[in-house]
Amino acid sequence: MSLLPALMPAPPVFLLPAALASAPAPARLAFVEFFAASLANANTRAAYLRDVQRFCAWCERAGCDLMSATPLDLAAYREELRRTVSPASVKRHFSALRRLYAWWVERGIRDVNPVREVKTERITRTEGKTPALDTDDMHRLFESFNLKSLVGLRDRAIIGVMAYTVARVEAVVSLRVRDYATHGRRALIQFREKGGKERGIPVHHRLAEYLDQYVEAAALAGEKDSPLFRAAIYRTRKLSTAPLSRVAAWRMIQRRLRDADIQGAFGCHSFRATGITTLLENGASLEVAQWLAGHADSRTTKLYDRRDQRAALEDLERIRY
Repeated sequence: MSLLPALMPAPPVFLLPAALASAPAPARLAFVEFFAASLANANTRAAYLRDVQRFCAWCERAGCDLMSATPLDLAAYREELRRTVSPASVKRHFSALRRLYAWWVERGIRDVNPVREVKTERITRTEGKTPALDTDDMHRLFESFNLKSLVGLRDRAIIGVMAYTVARVEAVVSLRVRDYATHGRRALIQFREKGGKERGIPVHHRLAEYLDQYVEAAALAGEKDSPLFRAAIYRTRKLSTAPLSRVAAWRMIQRRLRDADIQGAFGCHSFRATGITTLLENGASLEVAQWLAGHADSRTTKLYDRRDQRAALEDLERIRY
């Protein structure tokens, strides 16, 4: 049976969906090529794979032929999705399907793309959903680390990078030792971000302390090409030579938030919202925040600004009964 190449992020190898079992060989090959060749971003590839697999499972249950699906079939699937997922998730599902069928059309496997005729709900967002931590929470979190532990120093440095540079977790766990270096009097972190962009971000003096203490304790200074943030070896409190994964970073953050007794649905992206909001609260311009976040449009940066929410909460506290 055909296998998708090992560059799939999660899982690394998977069997073709049963819905494709009776499809012509060119269609099966094009399916593999779509994920292996046309989607450069690993996170997009993983998300699209989950979405397409869900549609394939629906086709099996509904008795729909994947290769001859019509706009009516896609409309029925859209209505089922609407009952279980958010409008944004519906749009992402249909983006994955639209691109897959377009790939089949380009290769002459299908004559038309049935997804193009199916409309999804238009979404206009004026603020994002990612929650931000407040200043007291951040202070309590940074004070909670056991600095006699190498893992504690690593975790403080990871969270520090996300909080002080507002970098995405994928860029943080991809850092190499050489990416943190001093240029003249200023330390810089060289990030590789979405879309293949590379950017050097100046390092806050407090973050420099966190990173320097971790690098020294882990004896990483002479290993320029090795991962900056390494995975722990089970419960030994020792670090391996393998890089920390994005999922492991999320789990670490959940554990650290619990240890600091910080309640809320916070995750890796929360430090991005926290950093941007704090930057703007302390007088930085939106343009500076946009540059730091690496956004092409300032409207995207505004989605992470929680100043209005914090001000509204202070006013709502005036309601007393």
